[in-house]
Amino acid sequence: MTEEITYGDFERVDIRVGTIIEAETFPEARKPAYKLRIDFGPEIGIKRSSAQITVHYTPETLIGRQVLAVVNFPPRQIGPVRSEVLTLGFEDESGAIVLAAVTHAVPNGKKMM
Repeated sequence: MTEEITYGDFERVDIRVGTIIEAETFPEARKPAYKLRIDFGPEIGIKRSSAQITVHYTPETLIGRQVLAVVNFPPRQIGPVRSEVLTLGFEDESGAIVLAAVTHAVPNGKKMM
């Protein structure tokens, strides 16, 4: 069972949509991953993230894709990369990550409601 939180707790998590503008392999990572640069629009800007999404995606298929990310966690150092946002996804039946995304384009930086 999951832990219950209040609606106020949920409101403190800032989930925004952004467009991946750069994606490259991350050979220094312990598990296969990509280094991402994501554009969250003028208010938040371009942020870096590391994501273990190599099973279902290639760097080329990630460019231009809109994704959801938590933008108000503190940055986290992952090897030589400073991950500034947490890119969101779900495990499939084999444990590989599938990105959480929007089904229709929305402006970068829009907050999840």
